[in-house]
Amino acid sequence: MKNISIFGFGNTAQALLAFLNAHNQKCSIYDDTFTSLEKQNTTDKFGNVFLPPECFDPMDSTLEITSPGIPPTHPLIMKAKHLIGEYDYFYDLFSRDFTPRSIWISGTNGKTTTTQMLALLLEKYGAMSGGNNGVPLAHLYKQRSPLWVLETSSFSLHYIERASPELYILLPIRPDHISWHKSFEAYVRAKLKPLRLMDEKSHAIIPAELRHMPEVSEYAGKIFFYEDAKSLEGFLRVSRGEIRFDEPFLLDGLLALMASKILYDGIDCELLNTFAIGEHKIEEFYDEKSRLWVDDSKGTNVDASLAALRRYQNKKIFLILGGDDKGASQEPIFELIKDLNIEVFPIGSNESVLMELAKKYGVKSHCCAGKLENAVMQIKDRLGKDGVALLSPAAASLDQFDSYKHRGEMFKKYVHSSHSD
Repeated sequence: MKNISIFGFGNTAQALLAFLNAHNQKCSIYDDTFTSLEKQNTTDKFGNVFLPPECFDPMDSTLEITSPGIPPTHPLIMKAKHLIGEYDYFYDLFSRDFTPRSIWISGTNGKTTTTQMLALLLEKYGAMSGGNNGVPLAHLYKQRSPLWVLETSSFSLHYIERASPELYILLPIRPDHISWHKSFEAYVRAKLKPLRLMDEKSHAIIPAELRHMPEVSEYAGKIFFYEDAKSLEGFLRVSRGEIRFDEPFLLDGLLALMASKILYDGIDCELLNTFAIGEHKIEEFYDEKSRLWVDDSKGTNVDASLAALRRYQNKKIFLILGGDDKGASQEPIFELIKDLNIEVFPIGSNESVLMELAKKYGVKSHCCAGKLENAVMQIKDRLGKDGVALLSPAAASLDQFDSYKHRGEMFKKYVHSSHSD
């Protein structure tokens, strides 16, 4: 029996641990949250031991499986001698008896929507979606799903060395996760890494602006370049009226149709049009005074927020912005909104940065003491029926919330609360 160490203990790591335990493999789990006395050196009924990172000894470990969110600069990663990512771990388990087809979907924005749309289109072929925001790979493997449609983060891609998809879909890349990757260039290289591992029978759908990159020019398979939604419409011979989605979801849908055409030589716009956009992604709702509010809590980077702002730029916008910006510059947002009818309500850990940018660009801003609730209550006093209150933070949520979903849920709760209205 191997001495397996698992780094991190999020949802995917917990699923992996259960998978290993079911195969009579106990593990040592290391996580930054295991620092309290009750979590140090505790053992569960399966014989797994839970330890803080400083207890990891590479001499006592024969294999280390890391959760994708742990950065390469973390002491656990630096000390590991037999490190592997989750994608490579399950790739190594594939055999002649079970090797599923796989599609990976990455990019800065739209990964979740494109993944879910494509899983819907390919459901009749046994497709199941998973990965970064869905069913863990351990569950897909256990269920013997014949077609894996995986939302794949730059974190997961950083750690791949052997695994690769049959089809790789890359949405446009914009600055994000700079603090994790240390530079935008490293972030782009992570997004393009699968191309170096894919064979000549594979396919890739790549933004045309990346055609000059070495990973793209040296790719062995068949590649399809796109400029924007219009270029995909032309290739697919689909008219704008055949698809009910507007941007930014239009591009996601067209990429899903493109993948369906490549793999199964068919497109189904009617089926695609049945897809329902998920919560917290430009989700419109109205308060008791029939005023429009938009929950775009999933807009966790600048490019996503720019897309949301352009959607409502002809209205008076009350914008809630802020959180953990992951090292990305927020200036492009202020470059856009300086000439629009917008007031900003900064929240989160980068509130002071946003207030300074608002001052620099002459954008009206309101001090909210960094709190979402304060921002909502101030907007309630100002919002009219001809305006829109938009939560599109351009930042991650973990500085104040459990997740972007938690942030969106609290946003709705504050909007529908009765006080200060």
